[in-house]
Amino acid sequence: MYEDWKENILPLVYSAPESLDPSSFSVEEYFAARSLISSRSFMIDEHHGSGMVPLADLFNHKTGAEDVHFTSVSPNQEYEDDVDSENSDKSELSKFSDHDERASSSENSYIHSDSDHSSMSGEDTMILQMIMVREVKSGDEVFNTYGSLGNAALLHRYGFTEPNNPFDIVNVDLELVLKWGCSLFSSRYCRSRLSLWRKLDLSGCASEDSEYFEISSDGEPEMELLTLLYIMLLPDDTCHKLDMTICTSDKISRNIGMILSEKHDITWDTSSEISKELLLTEKVCGALLTLADIRESCYGLKSMDEDMEVLKGCCMKERKLYHSLVLRTSERRILEKLRTYATEGATRSQTLQNANQTSTRRKRLKKH
Repeated sequence: MYEDWKENILPLVYSAPESLDPSSFSVEEYFAARSLISSRSFMIDEHHGSGMVPLADLFNHKTGAEDVHFTSVSPNQEYEDDVDSENSDKSELSKFSDHDERASSSENSYIHSDSDHSSMSGEDTMILQMIMVREVKSGDEVFNTYGSLGNAALLHRYGFTEPNNPFDIVNVDLELVLKWGCSLFSSRYCRSRLSLWRKLDLSGCASEDSEYFEISSDGEPEMELLTLLYIMLLPDDTCHKLDMTICTSDKISRNIGMILSEKHDITWDTSSEISKELLLTEKVCGALLTLADIRESCYGLKSMDEDMEVLKGCCMKERKLYHSLVLRTSERRILEKLRTYATEGATRSQTLQNANQTSTRRKRLKKH
């Protein structure tokens, strides 16, 4: 932000007439304006782009418990709604339902117009409406929603967090996965397995220059991560066989499915989706446990219990410390759930393996 100010604002101040007050365009003023825009502006529509909308940007966020939705409608539609409400006592409920459907459902409560150029072409002007979606008592704060966002996104974009946020996630960078791989195998080995994984048209989530995998709030990893770990741990001959069979459009189902069907002695339907249970071998579960430890090491030497004690004694006046601790503790809880997920998966894998071995022995006895 400082570099932006120095490159774009400072030259304007130098070239401005003497009547312009330079203090109004200082770096502090620029930071204040940028902070307001980053935390309160949102996408209005494709024609207008992002903007600051008075009243619409007034409301604070509450996850999954908002009181209002914002939507844009034409005056004709507003008139029709008013007429309908006079015709029937039940129409008020349908009005709320209709407005709720028209209300923005995108990540930051975007407001979309049916006509991008309505305000420019002289056609019906779109009207911004605030629709109450639940009853609010007099004197209570009215909340909007910025979308289904975890604490990391809320803190990064808006500067706050929410305790017990059901949309919390933990990101595990691809670099951490490769770090784990290189602790067991050579760099060349890891690169070749990563290349094979990409041949299956798989990738992690992308953000700027990084690639990562999400662990959900209940500790469940993405299928893409499980598949990468599974391929990393395949025997060389099985991996070579998989590499040779990648020739169909439905790569994941047919190729990984073929390997799984042979390993677990099951009949594979190429139209089926891969079950995470089949990918959760004991080795894959062990890898998840190690990744959880590597990811948690990013928080430093303090334990989860120590973080919780500091959080309990932290007041809201220490906003930065409080919200950073809420984020840290929520993410560490997810990592603990990931460990539970991996441990239970390893147990189920061992049970499945024992069942397969018993089934194989019975088949051999019947042949004899």
